[in-house]
Amino acid sequence: MNRSGKSCRLSRARLRDAQRAREHRAEIVRELSWGRVSRRDLIKWGLFTSAGLLAPIRGLNPFVPSVAAQIPTGLPPSPRFGVQPFTQPLLRFDVIARNAVSTLDPAPTAQANQTQQPVDPALGGGTGPIEGRPPGRVWAHQRFAQFPPAVAVEMTQAQARTNVTYNPGVRPALNNGVNPAAPIPLRFHPQWPTQNPDTVWTFNGTIPPKLVQVRYGEPVLFRHHNGLPADVRQNGGFGRHTITTHEHNGHHGAENDGFTGAFFFPNQFYDYHWPVVLAGHFSVNRAATDRRASTPDGSGGLINVPGDWRETMSTHWFHDHMFSFTAQNVYKGNAAMLNIYSGLDRGNEEIDDGVNLRLPSGTAKDSGNLDYDVNLMVADKAFDADGQLFMDIFEFDGFLGDVMTVNLLYNPFFEVERRKYRFRILNASVSRFFKIALASAGGAAQPIVQIANDGNLLPSPVTLTALDQQGIAERYDIVIDFSQYRVGDRLHFVNLAEHVDGRRVANDLTLAQALSGTSLDPCVGRFLEFRVVRDPPRPDVSHVPDTLIPNPDLSQIPVARERTFEFARGAAQPVPDPNTSFVGPWGIKTNGGPTLDANYNRVDAAPGFGTREVWHLVNGGGGWDHPIHIHFEEGQILERNGSAANVPPWERGRKDVYRLLPGGSLTITMQFRDWGGMFMEHCHNTMHEDNAMLLRWEIDGARPPQLRPLPTPVPTPQGVLFEDPFDLPGAH
Repeated sequence: MNRSGKSCRLSRARLRDAQRAREHRAEIVRELSWGRVSRRDLIKWGLFTSAGLLAPIRGLNPFVPSVAAQIPTGLPPSPRFGVQPFTQPLLRFDVIARNAVSTLDPAPTAQANQTQQPVDPALGGGTGPIEGRPPGRVWAHQRFAQFPPAVAVEMTQAQARTNVTYNPGVRPALNNGVNPAAPIPLRFHPQWPTQNPDTVWTFNGTIPPKLVQVRYGEPVLFRHHNGLPADVRQNGGFGRHTITTHEHNGHHGAENDGFTGAFFFPNQFYDYHWPVVLAGHFSVNRAATDRRASTPDGSGGLINVPGDWRETMSTHWFHDHMFSFTAQNVYKGNAAMLNIYSGLDRGNEEIDDGVNLRLPSGTAKDSGNLDYDVNLMVADKAFDADGQLFMDIFEFDGFLGDVMTVNLLYNPFFEVERRKYRFRILNASVSRFFKIALASAGGAAQPIVQIANDGNLLPSPVTLTALDQQGIAERYDIVIDFSQYRVGDRLHFVNLAEHVDGRRVANDLTLAQALSGTSLDPCVGRFLEFRVVRDPPRPDVSHVPDTLIPNPDLSQIPVARERTFEFARGAAQPVPDPNTSFVGPWGIKTNGGPTLDANYNRVDAAPGFGTREVWHLVNGGGGWDHPIHIHFEEGQILERNGSAANVPPWERGRKDVYRLLPGGSLTITMQFRDWGGMFMEHCHNTMHEDNAMLLRWEIDGARPPQLRPLPTPVPTPQGVLFEDPFDLPGAH
């Protein structure tokens, strides 16, 4: 069905073909997701082609033109159960409690806690450590004594359940009148079926998604419990019960980065130490004399912190990074957001101290007000005939759903006052790009002011009538001024990006085209309704200043090295390792070498600690797009397709996800500072990442106890083993 609920005009025969294909594939999907067969087995049996796609034999492949040309998922349309769009309220994120570190039992330790416990027979029995973090000095929290945790955040990855502890962080009038004490079953719409426990796995097992609030200079200990079933078969056909948590663009050591091979098992926890420091902490503004490098003090004032104030970040998210299962686990619900507050972006629009930018937020608290600062997680989903979340794990080019969700809710509405709002928009899809416009009820384009890209406030705000394409994992912070509208007016977010498959956006539609109802992509069109319901109870004192945060000036820092990474199809695995390597159609070519599949025991690049480099990111083909994410250090785009003039204003700030565009290239520059260890670079079309467009890079020469290179973890329920890594020639 398309966005208006009308039939996509598929013939009944085609729908029967698609349903039969889904049923025929179910057993293979299940066995692969359980790990009882591998892709090597499927190739040997003739069920996979040499290109890594499921062979179209015995109806196993529903991604044939007769179906895929009509529905981008290649699946039967998801049922809507008679529900119309915009018939449920948007639920704001569920704000997670910030507790004293003393509430954690056992207390956190610099090295992994190796206290033994029984291991479930489904995981092999015996005993194993309670913490899944790799043991020893080299995987200990870096500078743990220097940055002792000040706040504890504790959550459990769990099966779907009813939320009975919802905290939206605002009063009901600012959350569509929703009573936070009312239980919230895990449904994507109140009139849809409740999700089965094995189908959806979220933080704490509940919706809406979770929000963690942190401040610069206030180190956080995030204890993540794995409460998923020990039996790998209890997964509803997709997803893996081993997880590793990546705080996306977090500036901290590799032991806390959610490295793809540092996963942990059911009934274990992993303590992540997030120091929350400005980049350049040990080399810029070391005496903390610059007032712009600061954090709220809790009483309306500021506490200065070391580091470069031009590196201040605002909007992060965190998600699973399990090797070869990232797409499935994030799709099942392993995704949350994290807001960082600072002297510049403190989340109080009233304090006028010459530092605070006074962006829309609220005034009740010293910092972190959410009244007019709204997190939005946008993602496409698909459902089976019973209304249960469904994913086809064999669509290696990119999996697309046919249902738009915001904060894990189908096409909701949001009530607003006549004043300015800030929206922090995360693309949490597996493979789908979005291009968002704001439309009046009559279909006229309305202004949007973009203030941030990838969690970093731009040098200057940019006024647009439609945002640029938003790649998977990108965050766009925008401001909308609803004061120009009347009470009773309705406006809509509209998706203009039309897909016909998961490899790239096929067409950027005009607003009129997207609203016409003629697109065969069901996720094109209106997907979030804004209802202007009242005047604000007090004057709007928020600002969007002409200058936000300028970029650091890197011109005086010499470039130590240039590297080229080409992202392409047709990869090889020259050194297969059952623990750390993977075979898939996607790969990365480094400095003109062969295109290689992922092997996280291989070090592909090792920039020197304290240096600056220039990296060239190249798309090896014109039939696909790749949003490339480089962990740990954000960068600046110097050129797009060989020219600085091709870099638009909304890409001229600091970024951590780089959309290459079909056949395109980017030149970026980065510094490597403060922390050490192993990090990753990969495509954030997570189906490409998992199949196997990912590489490992490492900071060379970091302070002890970091070694060169770091030993590679091989987790088991009974304890973590290690392998000696090897370098790609020329990595250093």
